[in-house]
Amino acid sequence: MSVKAFAARIFARKIVRKTARWAKQPHKTQDKVFRELLGIAKNTAFGKDHGFDQIKNHIDFTSRVPIRDYEELKPYVERSVAGEPDILWPGKPLYFAKTSGTTSGAKYIPITGPSIKYQVEASRDAILHYIHETGNSAFVDRKMIFLQGSPELAEKNGIKLGRLSGISAHYVPDYLQKNRLPSWETNCIEDWETKVNAIVEETLHEDMAVIAGIPSWVQMYFERLQQKTGKKVGELFQNFQLFIYGGVNYEPYRAKFEALIGRRVDSIELFPASEGFFAYQDSQKEKGLLLLLNSGIFYEFVKADEFFKENPRRLLLQDVELGVNYVMIISTNAGLWAYNLGDTVQFTSLDPYRVVVSGRIKHFISAFGEHVIAKEVEQAMQEAVEASAAQVNEFTVAPQITPEGDELPYHEWLIEFSKEPADMESFRQTLDRSLQRQNSYYFDLIEGKVLQPLKISRIREGGFRDYMKSIGKLGGQNKVQRLYNDRSAADDILRFKAEN
Repeated sequence: MSVKAFAARIFARKIVRKTARWAKQPHKTQDKVFRELLGIAKNTAFGKDHGFDQIKNHIDFTSRVPIRDYEELKPYVERSVAGEPDILWPGKPLYFAKTSGTTSGAKYIPITGPSIKYQVEASRDAILHYIHETGNSAFVDRKMIFLQGSPELAEKNGIKLGRLSGISAHYVPDYLQKNRLPSWETNCIEDWETKVNAIVEETLHEDMAVIAGIPSWVQMYFERLQQKTGKKVGELFQNFQLFIYGGVNYEPYRAKFEALIGRRVDSIELFPASEGFFAYQDSQKEKGLLLLLNSGIFYEFVKADEFFKENPRRLLLQDVELGVNYVMIISTNAGLWAYNLGDTVQFTSLDPYRVVVSGRIKHFISAFGEHVIAKEVEQAMQEAVEASAAQVNEFTVAPQITPEGDELPYHEWLIEFSKEPADMESFRQTLDRSLQRQNSYYFDLIEGKVLQPLKISRIREGGFRDYMKSIGKLGGQNKVQRLYNDRSAADDILRFKAEN
């Protein structure tokens, strides 16, 4: 064992012990974060406008600080973007993470010194927990690749801005710099397909051990490797042993990945966003991601089925229950206050607090009152794939409200297979039965003949990639939306339908 691998084990033990200390007193930890955030920001423009100096407890906070999404917080953000200090957090942000807005163009998410520090530490700690649990540290001596956005940053009123992954590239620790790929020059290539081809050339003969990125774009990298060499990824990279991902559920991609790799590899799931790093997989044995309670983020939770009611109840950590779908509300050391991130989570454990990401509060199908969420369709897909040995590249689901003729409405599943099931009808039935079992509203609508069972539309191989390219969202942090409550994307994606 190398000195570096041995040191990693010692450091991992230290970090795991540190994590255990705050995880064993979660409510005290969150209360401390809550008070520190308010104390630090009380003299900011936002703090003064909302009487932070008068807030003594959570009830005071909820009465003074309403839940806001980006559009509602935007007047404060715009003042920060204009260069005005002390708006949402003392001083000026170090960066703005620029993301695609849904209603008014680009979004500028502030990132401060404290918040980027916790982002970097969380990524590191996820790997250290893996090392501590498995004893596997040999990979630290081999090559690692992080498929991400360009690290080249623009500037606006003296503040750097770019994609979160590009910003994070500036914080790779020195001890990993020699191991890290791709090169800076390759990482700066903007066109995704050109970039992936360059990464293939750079990594082809390297001793790759860790590969990280959003599954759909890592899959593209694996496919290009296979096309170039005719070999499985696991044969090319015999020491490849760890896949790190975030952004989407890996399970629908797992069968395809294992076919491309030629074997199973360990994986670590992360839950990062421009707004903060919220959770990571701390165990290969336990379900869910450890919620990070000591990272400058104060959490509130609103039951998803109550979220759109007037003044829904904002729950603290001690009020949550297992298996309930919650909208996660955050207040952070980047100056986001009672901010609706848009993600929904379910708790898989209350000791320690672990979550799974169940979807987006705005991404669901409820054209008929069924309120189907991403977690349910992904679970259904996982069951169908496992039962059939099919391999799925990508999929999305949308309602068909006005079918032709006298047909009943239905959910349309647009699926891109790399290996089709031997029995498509059996595959379809497995999907539908799983969804009915998970969602009682959907079951009632099928039973009551309001809906007919789901239908599958096959998308040609590479079709989703071509669709994403056509809308300018190929690669990087972009993801295929899993659910739509209308036909806004489905009819466009059907342009890439497979031939019969």
